[in-house]
Amino acid sequence: MAEKMAIAKAINESLRHALERDPKVLIMGEDVGKLGGVFRVTDGLQKDFGESRVVDTPLAESGIVGTAIGLALRGYRPVVEIQFDGFVFPAYDQIVTQLAKMHARALGKVRMPVVVRIPYGGGIGAVEHHSESPEALFAHVAGLKVVTPSNASDAYWMMQQAIQSDDPVIFFEPKRRYWDKGEVTLPVRGSASGEAIPGPLHRARVAREGTDLTLVAYGPMVKLCLEAADAAAEEGRSLEVVDLRSISPLDFDTVQSSVEKTGRLVVVHEAPVFLGSGAEIAARITERCFYHLEAPVLRVGGYHAPYPPARLEEEYLPDLDRVLDAVDRSLAY
Repeated sequence: MAEKMAIAKAINESLRHALERDPKVLIMGEDVGKLGGVFRVTDGLQKDFGESRVVDTPLAESGIVGTAIGLALRGYRPVVEIQFDGFVFPAYDQIVTQLAKMHARALGKVRMPVVVRIPYGGGIGAVEHHSESPEALFAHVAGLKVVTPSNASDAYWMMQQAIQSDDPVIFFEPKRRYWDKGEVTLPVRGSASGEAIPGPLHRARVAREGTDLTLVAYGPMVKLCLEAADAAAEEGRSLEVVDLRSISPLDFDTVQSSVEKTGRLVVVHEAPVFLGSGAEIAARITERCFYHLEAPVLRVGGYHAPYPPARLEEEYLPDLDRVLDAVDRSLAY
């Protein structure tokens, strides 16, 4: 059954299905219950499943994640929400020293099936600490899976897969895309949730075929790269767009296959270019595709500076002109 819905609604439906299917799934976070979350992603879930399954927590991110770790040790599958990206840092210690390390510390005897939902990125005119992109910080931590959907179908199914994972998953949700709509094929209620899963959680997808250059992006930047490919097509250029979907682990094979075909690569993300995820992609693809590359790998992203006030964020965020400029520079080699 296919339905057209916004990304926020797709996540809501996915959480609802998980709560119905497994009594060990719990949702926790600030204002996730009665309010339904500041973006209404959890709207209606507490009403339907009760306050013991959808829990409004104190404003204490470290406590939220620490409690989730304890619940996971007791056999539960907590899904916790960090209300905004910049609020995750009080919980960073719990995530990187406890959540990420517990499996290794216990020599494989303990699993940590915890999902940490983090709305991230800019473009909504928010105040300080509400528009950051800290995904590279978490991707650098062994023991964590880091994923981010760019469309409604992936938002639904990747959340299902994240909740089913026995390892901790940091689930970054592109808040500026919450209201973008797309087709989602929903499973029949009461059926096995895995029967319609489109593909592995950590496999990239080719969002648009092309021959002249590869654009690699994830989360909020995939839509921008598809727009760039449309604009380039008007000038007779064929750009391939790869949606990474997963930042750790990272599907280098799909990127490599694309670059071997096109000979050029531009990586786009909102996070600062300096030591961002694009740096690892550029280094690895240069190693793998040295004799296929017709130009150096280029990166487009944010600046190595604190995220600016809302009035200036459009100057900070990558836009169509900056992506197309990188395309021009690559094709000029």
